[in-house]
Amino acid sequence: MSSLTSRFLYSLAPLVLLLLPALSLGADWPSYGGDNASRKYSALDQINASNVADLVPAWIWDSPDNATVAENIANEDFRAVPAGFKATPIVVDAVMYIPTSFGRVVALDAASGAVKWVFDTNAWASGRPANLGYNSRGVGYWEEGDKRRVFFATNDANLWSIDVETGRPDSQFGEAGRVDLALGLGREIDRRQYGVVSPPLVTNGIVVVNSIINDGPRTKEMPPGHVRGFNPHTGAIEWMFETIPQPGDFGNDTWENDSWEYTGNTNSWSIMSADDELGIVYLPIGTPTNDWYGGLRHGDNLFAESLVALRAQTGERLWHFQMVHHGVWDYDLPAAPTLVDIVVDGKPIKAVAQISKQGFTYVFDRVTGEPVWPIIETPVPQSTVPGERLSPTQPIPTKPEPFEIQGLSEETLIDYSPELRREAEQLIERFDYGPLFTPPSLRGTINLPGWGGGGWWTGAAFDPVTSLFYVPSATIPIVVQLEEADPEKSNLGYVRGGAMNVGGPQGLPITKPPYGRIVATSLSTGELEWMIPHGEGIRQKIIEMGILDPGPVGGPSRTGPLLTATLLFVAQVDNGRNLLRAFDKASGEVIQEIELPLPPVGTPMTYSVNDKQYVALTLGGGATSQLLTLALP
Repeated sequence: MSSLTSRFLYSLAPLVLLLLPALSLGADWPSYGGDNASRKYSALDQINASNVADLVPAWIWDSPDNATVAENIANEDFRAVPAGFKATPIVVDAVMYIPTSFGRVVALDAASGAVKWVFDTNAWASGRPANLGYNSRGVGYWEEGDKRRVFFATNDANLWSIDVETGRPDSQFGEAGRVDLALGLGREIDRRQYGVVSPPLVTNGIVVVNSIINDGPRTKEMPPGHVRGFNPHTGAIEWMFETIPQPGDFGNDTWENDSWEYTGNTNSWSIMSADDELGIVYLPIGTPTNDWYGGLRHGDNLFAESLVALRAQTGERLWHFQMVHHGVWDYDLPAAPTLVDIVVDGKPIKAVAQISKQGFTYVFDRVTGEPVWPIIETPVPQSTVPGERLSPTQPIPTKPEPFEIQGLSEETLIDYSPELRREAEQLIERFDYGPLFTPPSLRGTINLPGWGGGGWWTGAAFDPVTSLFYVPSATIPIVVQLEEADPEKSNLGYVRGGAMNVGGPQGLPITKPPYGRIVATSLSTGELEWMIPHGEGIRQKIIEMGILDPGPVGGPSRTGPLLTATLLFVAQVDNGRNLLRAFDKASGEVIQEIELPLPPVGTPMTYSVNDKQYVALTLGGGATSQLLTLALP
């Protein structure tokens, strides 16, 4: 699409919005991704390119966790300190609801930041949570008749129903307002290995809950990542989708030698999505136990690393697509599937777009599961690790083109100067490396992308007017070196050990820039519209080494995009600067940089109260966690 065509489409945006009744003006932000479609889009347009430089803090809210952290530090309990404040709030009817990293749920006046109530689940007191430490990313909202509830699933594996008027648990839900999520999974589990970080998904009168499970197991026996639907009135389990199929179920034969019986993980740990009108839930599912060695679970291992569509009210599987057969790369589906309405070759399609750690975007008809563009089973390198048996092929999308570097080769290796290139070549020679899906080895394999992506859990944004799809990503290679597990400590056969990463020459990265990027792709054509380095990155360091100025080289960002009718917002810590940037949606040009008082951690969101638009995001972590809300003066 030419820049002229892009500008023409943007000029038509107000007319298109009038013709699309499904697009409201979006005063509320009722779900983590803006809506259950996870588009991270709002049609609000009060803040635009002409005035975004005028944004000022409307109010700042300090998390009540800060006082608890101070007390814990004073008592030398340094384990009970959260990392980043990752939550994104929701707003319904001028009230904001947000969880804290320690498991409190707070209701705030969305215009002033005044606290309406605080409910403390006391989840943090249960000890350090499984896998990712203390963090909670959001809440779900439900109303029916005169009932209005916020649902919150905690790090210590409880699902709470909270009355939004009183801030107290619903006594009719579960036991005194909560359901123990460690029960009812079909086998007993070690609850220290199991919890929840992502918001419940509320759709079609069902509360859908997923799980986080420890990624560093010592045994092959781990909790399964089954996904459940709960009754919002009573807390009763309405259905359970077994991500590891049991005997007699479709897919059970992909777990050879009864490995379905003990293997765990295979959990949908990230954000889930739903088509509320079609009544379909979309689950992005992760890797089985263990992430790097599958010799104890031969077979393709459905529904690991698959996108699965379920009927919301019954949990019935409608369709699935497995992105990684028999995964040993920790290539979980990291982010919410994005539901998009597109027109491809003149044909309207209700589609779903799923980004991956590999740097692919897989696009399907969200009703039938048929790929919008062909996805080709392609031969991939095979393993040399004893007992391992990989799939001979992996599915590779023909469109859209990858949004991130894939595989280490002469084309991707750093080349600022011949000397740096030679040093980089020497550094990688002690490892195995090659194209995407080069498997872990005893020598150590450089995976690019590594387990940190490529795409990340904060996901993508979609513009329903232009069909542009925006993905921030990062180039982060890792080394996966396997070693025999100590039989006195583990029955996993092989575990990750030895080298964990490969440094580049003279402290530089091992690959060419950019090291972080934002990519815009048309989901109507599957073609790349633009790519920009995300931030300055280590540009100044490169110049100070006497290398010709390469321009911005970008760096990673761990917040997601926010898209409005007028702008694209993405936050980043760039060379010590805490920034929220506003970009031109059509070109990627930076329009404004807004300095933030603390590092941005949560994905921004936007809403309107009394015809005033606000942009809010969470900052910091550790001793100081804040929510910053910006507006025009």
